[in-house]
Amino acid sequence: MDTSLMNTIAEAQKKNDFSGAILVKDKNTIFAEKSYGYANRAELIENKIDTAFGIASGCKLFTSIAICQLAEKGKLSLKTLLADCLTAPFPHFDKDITIHHLLTHTAGIPDYFDEEVMDDFEELWIQNPMYRLRSLESFLPLFQNQPMKFRAGERFHYNNAGYILLGLIVEQASQLSFTDYVEENIFKRAGMVHSGYFEFDSLPKNTALGYIDFPDGTWKTNIYSLPVKGGSDGGAFVTVHDMAKLWDALIQNQLICEEYTLKLFTPQIATNSENSFYGYGVWIQNNEEGVLKYHLMGYDPGVSFHSAFYPGTSTSTVICSNKSEGAYDMMKEIEKVILQPTESSF
Repeated sequence: MDTSLMNTIAEAQKKNDFSGAILVKDKNTIFAEKSYGYANRAELIENKIDTAFGIASGCKLFTSIAICQLAEKGKLSLKTLLADCLTAPFPHFDKDITIHHLLTHTAGIPDYFDEEVMDDFEELWIQNPMYRLRSLESFLPLFQNQPMKFRAGERFHYNNAGYILLGLIVEQASQLSFTDYVEENIFKRAGMVHSGYFEFDSLPKNTALGYIDFPDGTWKTNIYSLPVKGGSDGGAFVTVHDMAKLWDALIQNQLICEEYTLKLFTPQIATNSENSFYGYGVWIQNNEEGVLKYHLMGYDPGVSFHSAFYPGTSTSTVICSNKSEGAYDMMKEIEKVILQPTESSF
């Protein structure tokens, strides 16, 4: 363990009342691993380093890997048109939308949760009970008949619905349910034995409940705030060590061949932040020397998640929290240590 890093994490945890688990490692060495808070507050069951946490949109990377696997096998092409993949009607969508557009959030399609017009994710479930959303098809009525936001390829706009469509494309091409495909072809191959797409009403042991805290000190779980089962746009559960295994397997071309790994990590489109780009399911942060990090983030009610791989040092960081905030603040403090190699063991 790195003493300086562990001290930094401990101080940041106190400041932010962080609840969750943290792992910082390279291929051979664990620099920090620690868990805090409760997986079940009512029963006072503590989070552990092998507790599984929801990661919200952090698992869009899994969807992109699945698409690349199928492209590698010749089942589809990244240039394949959406209209040639799915038979579901999309009466107002551009006819030239491709898989590439969906992967890079440049398709211009409407979203079922549009952050430009909605502030509260829970608003969705007033008319659409979350307990009915157990399949990808169940999301289609939320957006398939709405007009385009902009022409395909025009610009970047983060979009969950596009990844729902990608999941349906995976199902069509593989003839498996999306979650079965990912668990068999990604989780199992990467050795992610404690991860899965668990349903809120049948969570396995050692899985953290997500918590929403209120200003008056009260709280509630997030089981009525999210779809009952995650899918291709978000909602998988992982442990910090399993997520690190995913980075290792991906970097070593064990999940997709080198050609498609390079495509996935190539900056495909500039995002709305300085020196920030998006590849396929992954954010890319550059500095003056090139790629600083490949990273993932996920936020839902009762969930905050950040994970990154730093190619300069082959270090990976995983931060899973079962609270709505905290992962980003912990990541900022950790990076103050690991991104200064002359002052630390990195």
